[in-house]
Amino acid sequence: MSMFKKDPLQIIAFQSYGTNTHFYLKGRALEDENINLENKTWINLLINSYKRLEVDEVRNTTLDIKLPNGKILKTTTDNKGYFKVKAELVGLESLTNSEGWLPCQVSYSDVNIKRNIQNKNSFPAEILIPSSQANFGVASDIDDTILHTGVVSFLKWRLIINSIFKSALARIPLEGAPEFYHLLHRGISGDEANPIFYVSHSPWNLYRYLKLFLKQNDFPKGPILLRNFDSLFKKKTIDEKPQKQKEIVNLLETYPNLPFILIGDSGEHDPDIYIEIAELYPDRIKAIYLRSVNHNKRMERVRGLLENYKTTPVLLVESSKQAIAHARSIGFIK
Repeated sequence: MSMFKKDPLQIIAFQSYGTNTHFYLKGRALEDENINLENKTWINLLINSYKRLEVDEVRNTTLDIKLPNGKILKTTTDNKGYFKVKAELVGLESLTNSEGWLPCQVSYSDVNIKRNIQNKNSFPAEILIPSSQANFGVASDIDDTILHTGVVSFLKWRLIINSIFKSALARIPLEGAPEFYHLLHRGISGDEANPIFYVSHSPWNLYRYLKLFLKQNDFPKGPILLRNFDSLFKKKTIDEKPQKQKEIVNLLETYPNLPFILIGDSGEHDPDIYIEIAELYPDRIKAIYLRSVNHNKRMERVRGLLENYKTTPVLLVESSKQAIAHARSIGFIK
């Protein structure tokens, strides 16, 4: 970060998750590029897309995280401006609201920093601590699972157009998806508060864009788990697992007593990732829902993959109505 720039500073805390004894928060300290997520003209959308990718991070800077009980945790940003806070504490569940969200505030430790908007140096953060009454968790993909992106289009041109030239407010969810997710969130009793985790291969640069989309379309609130932008171009080793797979495995390890439902699409690697996870945790994955995509070869491959698979119930669905009917028949939802 150049100290000669005069842009105000901000801290974007990503909605994270923890347990009654484990606090975990991730986020990023950046210069505020004044991105208006509600802009709709193509030139402003193009400028916003550029700003999301060309960020000025605040490196190697100490931050304070203040919990509702007054306790302060400290962390330091890395050379990309990212920070992670992990702490073993007690009684965190008592600090949450009825949905399990624990609010806190993140600020720059240096009180002499004056480059925040209106000298602001307190930014909101939340972590989800699932209720002990939850019967299961849901790990869901975003692209072409709840948000049409065109990821299987030729040269992915629809994905590019949708991501750059459409605002979050203009994006339309797949029909019935918000209803399905609310039913899963409420569970069979109607008030279970089953946690929903949104796991995507999209970069963290799109975090606020996706967060606004989910809120605008009334999806249940849940942590959004993405990946670093530079990892999109990093060559992986043969044995390295996809980031989405790592995130879901971490959820399973964080909540060892909570089974999960996995939701994705048949367009790319979700079937392979989910089946491998279910093979590793056969007693933890209650069901896998895969939205069908309009691509004959990919659908043929997935059908072949599932032809003799028996470990976990897998349903290929054309619509949310099919998924709702199945979830209701198997006792997941009311």
